[in-house]
Amino acid sequence: MNIKPIKTKMDYKLALKRLEVIFDAKPGSSEGNELEILSILIEHYENKQLCIEHPDPIEAIKFRMEQLGYRSSDLAQLIGYKSRVSEILHKKRKLTIDMVRVLSKKLNIPAEILIQSN
Repeated sequence: MNIKPIKTKMDYKLALKRLEVIFDAKPGSSEGNELEILSILIEHYENKQLCIEHPDPIEAIKFRMEQLGYRSSDLAQLIGYKSRVSEILHKKRKLTIDMVRVLSKKLNIPAEILIQSN
């Protein structure tokens, strides 16, 4: 077992490569222990270096609408008039707290994404 801290992208790539090799190791074996430690190191590096930002709230709504096959008229049934939906989707009107609640529940988008400024 040759484990060291992951400090660079190259270290990260090598760690992932090694993880693939020992992925099916039996728990408690030397490779199983290596797998467990390596997984922790990789997770730590990813959380520290590969922070993924939340998407833009309106883009998240549009993406989810596309996934669900929704049109503007479907969204209007959830949050009000079609003109209001158009203003929101074109970023001319901000989401209200009530809209955030409805969209979060009906479109299954976390409220923390919807309340960001766009």
